[in-house]
Amino acid sequence: MRDVLPALLPVWRTGAIAGMATVVRTAGSAPRPAGAAMVVTPDGAVSGSLSGGCLEGAVYELASEVIGTGQPLLERYSASTDDPFSVGLTCGGQMEVFIEPLSQATFPQLEAVADRIIADLPTATATVIAHPEPDWIGRRLVITADTADGSLGSARADDAVVDDARGLLAVGRTAVLSYGPDGQRQDTGMEVFVASYAPPPRMLIFGAIDFAAALARQGSLLGYRVTVCDARAVFATPERFPAADEVVVDWPHRYLAEQSQRGALDGRTVICVLTHDPKFDVPALQLALELQVGYVGVMGSRQTHQDRLRRLRAAGVTDSALRRLTSPIGLDLGARTPEETAVSIAAEIIARRWGGGGRPLASIFRRT
Repeated sequence: MRDVLPALLPVWRTGAIAGMATVVRTAGSAPRPAGAAMVVTPDGAVSGSLSGGCLEGAVYELASEVIGTGQPLLERYSASTDDPFSVGLTCGGQMEVFIEPLSQATFPQLEAVADRIIADLPTATATVIAHPEPDWIGRRLVITADTADGSLGSARADDAVVDDARGLLAVGRTAVLSYGPDGQRQDTGMEVFVASYAPPPRMLIFGAIDFAAALARQGSLLGYRVTVCDARAVFATPERFPAADEVVVDWPHRYLAEQSQRGALDGRTVICVLTHDPKFDVPALQLALELQVGYVGVMGSRQTHQDRLRRLRAAGVTDSALRRLTSPIGLDLGARTPEETAVSIAAEIIARRWGGGGRPLASIFRRT
């Protein structure tokens, strides 16, 4: 929706109805990801794209129809067939498109959502795209980290979707969630499209070593935008860290200061210091522990940990700040390899984010 706001908002402000088509689910080599949108205005103008051309004509007709009927539609498209009159994806993938009438009546929060999107404030919209009761389809919730506006049809459904949507929003993911008709988990009947509008959380990895390469893969899997940073240009190369979104050659503390000054870090940011070298990690940690980020962890043995604490205290870091430091980094999984260590670090980050205890679930269930 972000790309079509300039065309959508003027229509909405006049009180008119636009037809909006949104890709809600894809499979295979679909041309556009979930969340891609196209808007048809009452005068027939088009903004946005769904498929690069192969579906736009058919969806245009449906969006124009929806403006008149006021009834949303969920359409499924797959690979083209030999039928010259059929509509299909030439790429061979599959795509589901939700087409809805959009107006002040159907989406009263649109301008507030647009303001938050433009300001890069994390926001999610949750829309019912399938339900046994037709009047539920098209109902919407607007969700932030601490608020929810609107309703899908019942308090039970709202509570379930808000909780799950916040999990998606925390990692900047867009997805279709399935529930029972009244929001029952592990059931079917209702499908809700959750569109997350937020930059993905960041994972900053300091130290261009083999553990960093494994952790970059884990971070990418968890939905983080991963940066690997090291002052040693010979080690900090994109070829060595293909899973990282960017590889930066700079002193860690200098890069961290620059990112902080730009406002590019927030409470979801994860900082992992893997350098094993006091001249790199002490200045970086000294600064990191002053920032309002979600997690600061550092690798090292017990002896290295004690030496690092001594150096940080000598640099003026308070005991209160040191309590925010996770050292040594990761959960005790008995990890040996870089890949296993990366899993233990990722597990600790997840536990810290959601308040998990890091215990085997079986041990918890045995007590109940």
